[in-house]
Amino acid sequence: MSWSAGSDSVPSQVGLPLEKIGTRYESRTAMIDADRARAYAAATNDSNPAYLSGALAPPVFAVVPTWDAMMVALHDVVPAEDQVAMLHAEQDMHFHAPLVPGRRLVTHAEAYSLRSGRMGTRFTMRVASVDEVGAPVVEQFATMLIRGIEPGEDGGPTPPPHAFPSEAKAAKLASVAGSVDLDQALRYADASGDHNPIHVDDAAAKAVGLPGVILHGMCTMALCSRAVVDELAGGDPNRLRRLAVRFYRPVFPGNDLVTTMYDAGTEGDRQVVAFEASSAGKVVVRDGRAEITL
Repeated sequence: MSWSAGSDSVPSQVGLPLEKIGTRYESRTAMIDADRARAYAAATNDSNPAYLSGALAPPVFAVVPTWDAMMVALHDVVPAEDQVAMLHAEQDMHFHAPLVPGRRLVTHAEAYSLRSGRMGTRFTMRVASVDEVGAPVVEQFATMLIRGIEPGEDGGPTPPPHAFPSEAKAAKLASVAGSVDLDQALRYADASGDHNPIHVDDAAAKAVGLPGVILHGMCTMALCSRAVVDELAGGDPNRLRRLAVRFYRPVFPGNDLVTTMYDAGTEGDRQVVAFEASSAGKVVVRDGRAEITL
């Protein structure tokens, strides 16, 4: 989910359709499957007892039962020929209720905003999920960067900010080091359903200019989530109310992953944590933000 690759097609060089912004797409319903949630936890090296027992699904698992709804919006706004030049740039997840296996999520996606810049056009989708009685469960803002198309008009609201506050650098809370297994991307592909070839096939990755298979961005995010929950939320995923990241560089299997967390103050009943992640000595996640109930 961090990089989209196609065959030999080339970007259309045409700006994305501004008139699509504000479109709300038909909802999709999917269940939070207990076995799949356990498999997701295993694929992200998370042995939290709440996940192993089937009581809860990992927070970042929310992308799995909502993926089909998100893709409806993506494919309506970004033509297939432009998806070859698409990167998953940011993900921002707001948790309103626990992810309980067996619960059905009713999800709709909205074409939220377009922003043009030097690197390309950023398209943000808002993906909102409620339970069967309409109570909010999770809201996600997924931002894709589409390179190689001409700048167009900006439109839609500005997505919620999560920039790293510079003053937080002086208030380090913890640093958690882990490793990315050699088969991590393969395991994550099976658990998440994301079999993009650049995550599972060296030849496909090299065909788009990568040195080899890269880890899914959402897997990297899940590994960061584990560090935040275990280190700062006492192992209780119910306390995590927001998790946001900007994907900066790809992560390669077999390397380390170090998540460093900083105190960014409090807002209401929440501790705000700024974080970043590095791998092989390079920053791979920037502008991380977690909000944890006090």
